[in-house]
Amino acid sequence: METLEKSATNSMQAKVEQLQKRREQVMLGGGADKLEKQRQQGKMTARERVEALVDAGSFDESGLFAEHRSTLFGMEGKSMPADGVVTGAATVNGRLIHLASQDFTVAGGSAGEVHSIKVAEIMSQALKTGSPFVFINDSGGARVQEGIDSLSGYGKVFYTNVMLSGAVPQVSLICGPCAGGAAYSPALTDFIIQTRQAQMFITGPQVIKQVTGEVVTAEQLGGPEAHMVRSGVIHFVAEDDHHAVALCQKLLSFLPNNNLEDPPQVEGDPNVDANLALEDMVPVDGKKGYDVRQVILAVVDFGDFLEVQSGYAPNIVVGFARLNGRSVGVIANQPAAHAGVLDINASGKAARFIRFCNAFNVPLLTFADVPGFMPGVEQEYGGIIRHGAKMLFAYSAATVPKITVILRKCYGGAYLAMCSKDLGADRVFAWPTAEVAVMGAEGAAEIVFRKEIQEAANKAEKRKEMIARYRDAFSNPYVAAGRRLVDAVIEPALTRRHIAQALEYLHTKRELRPPKKHGLIPL
Repeated sequence: METLEKSATNSMQAKVEQLQKRREQVMLGGGADKLEKQRQQGKMTARERVEALVDAGSFDESGLFAEHRSTLFGMEGKSMPADGVVTGAATVNGRLIHLASQDFTVAGGSAGEVHSIKVAEIMSQALKTGSPFVFINDSGGARVQEGIDSLSGYGKVFYTNVMLSGAVPQVSLICGPCAGGAAYSPALTDFIIQTRQAQMFITGPQVIKQVTGEVVTAEQLGGPEAHMVRSGVIHFVAEDDHHAVALCQKLLSFLPNNNLEDPPQVEGDPNVDANLALEDMVPVDGKKGYDVRQVILAVVDFGDFLEVQSGYAPNIVVGFARLNGRSVGVIANQPAAHAGVLDINASGKAARFIRFCNAFNVPLLTFADVPGFMPGVEQEYGGIIRHGAKMLFAYSAATVPKITVILRKCYGGAYLAMCSKDLGADRVFAWPTAEVAVMGAEGAAEIVFRKEIQEAANKAEKRKEMIARYRDAFSNPYVAAGRRLVDAVIEPALTRRHIAQALEYLHTKRELRPPKKHGLIPL
């Protein structure tokens, strides 16, 4: 009897040792030499990125021993550890997430059928558990040896991206190449963080040269500067993998786990005393520029503001902050860039951010100082009417608490587009410097008092007089306050106090909308 028990024990030990050996082998990915080459290029390995992102000891991997089943083009019997992607669940600052991390050391991180199925399955787990999904991309693209099965796998990922959209936050990290169809999965997520070592494009430089004759480098075509400044595809630029992970952690800290929860409330800054520095930040002269981010930093908790898409459409600023420990999504005109005017890119940038915040119960805080929509033939031909309407739609459709602070000028349709009372703002505060009007006094006087100016002996003097008359009558916040379009004219120094109090009062806001599948935003 003792002999049988000893034999069984030895057999189990052998099995466990075999398991450990197989696990260690798979954990090496494409091999120690390839892992070291990855590090020498200034990049972390797929598993190192996971370890850096999640809480120590929290990662529960699934699909470690997954294998491809392709037999064509030299694939039969070829080992692909974990099929080139690490998937599983973990916690970040104690909160559950699901994630996938592509392993470039395994066949260049190429996405085959099983690779993509692993990703789609872990995404489905994120949806079932109501937890954010993080996808770390580092792949040469589709695994061409698997042909249409590889494309089918991509399709499953894209479909699941859409199933998760608006239900759980999705964040993509681009830490290496992301080419071809692979780029569409990040594009379907809510936020993209790209490192300076990474490139992302649909068609590479060689194909472009063959088809169009254009000569461009991979960095010029799909580097982080190209996508931040020109295309607006990405939301954050990271210096390296460590920075990308840190940005992801901070971003997640502002967001709820899913659309059925409120964002986490943390211990905020309780100080709501008057901040006299605000009185000197915004010039009274509406033609003088200033950096609206200084106003934002002076109002939010601990001067902590995570700006989103900082290099794209700089005439509008969007990002996350906290007031009294509550997350808010901030949208602000930036007079330091193109006078803060709303153009095509700014409208799309703001509308997308507004809709994300509304989907995930993040209140909207708007700082308005806008001269209007950008005039010009190029803007009109580019569809400023359609793109500008996105902001009107996004704000009107949002049911989260909406607080607007009018800092200075707010003219015409752009005044409405910056979350006016008529677009459903719950609280509208105005500084004494605020001007709410159809247009600036100079332009309005030319229309309203045209006859008086033309008939005057001294036209220049009369024009000056009429401009002053119009400004005295309309270029102040009190007319709007009299029409109940402004709830209160406030002292700039007390802005933080008013916003924090409004957020507390609006926390339980509920607003019903007509039953329908969804509205039709002018895309």
